[in-house]
Amino acid sequence: MIDKVGRYEFLAEPFHCDFSQHLFMGHLGNHMLNAADFHSNDRGFGMKYLLTINRAWVLSRLAIEMDEMPEMYTRFNVETWVESAMRYFTNRNFRVVGNDGHIYGYGRSIWAMIDTQTRQPCNLMDVNNGSIVEYVEKDKENPMDKLSRVKMDQQAELVRTIDTFYNDVDINGHINSVKYIEHVLDLWDINWYKEHQIRRFDIAYVAECHQGDRLSFYREQTGEHEYCVRICRHSPAEESGEQTEVVRSKVTFLPVSK
Repeated sequence: MIDKVGRYEFLAEPFHCDFSQHLFMGHLGNHMLNAADFHSNDRGFGMKYLLTINRAWVLSRLAIEMDEMPEMYTRFNVETWVESAMRYFTNRNFRVVGNDGHIYGYGRSIWAMIDTQTRQPCNLMDVNNGSIVEYVEKDKENPMDKLSRVKMDQQAELVRTIDTFYNDVDINGHINSVKYIEHVLDLWDINWYKEHQIRRFDIAYVAECHQGDRLSFYREQTGEHEYCVRICRHSPAEESGEQTEVVRSKVTFLPVSK
């Protein structure tokens, strides 16, 4: 049987890095999702197979906690493994590590499987006779805190409203998970990031959005260096003008060492 833990090498390409010459958080998130896809495809429960039976993985929650980001031109690895698999959800972990063994950080995620036609949840155990459970790895350590709910007041400040377009949409036909990360982090300008680095990023996906939906971002400071963000959808189909909450996120910053 293939190893339970997958290890995939990536490069911090220069045009995937910010002004500090370190990898953007959004691109790191994308590498993690690619590692998850490579890992699941190699073991028979990935998108390559699922799409042939009208199934697909959808990301429900993601948290990334980094001590530092890989620097431009650095080769690094994303390790990933399934921590647990239940009927409708699976927990998947990540570790970002250099070729020299240097650990940059970790990630945690929760995934669900849906029917691509009905968009309804599916039983993971119906795919390849539940073969995913053969790859559960409970012994590999992930020291970061478990995923927790993002709590916000209804009084959060409206910061920005944006439109969505073709480049926001992924292979499942809805707004790309990583695009939300980028849009949330764009709520702070470059001057903020010259003085602050992202320590931890949490995001929970509550409902789907599609091209043409307008997204409103509500921000609330919940700690000295902690902010929560709620994203609400305005769909053209919702003539009442009511908003639907689609994403909740929390960003924890640290002052940049000078």
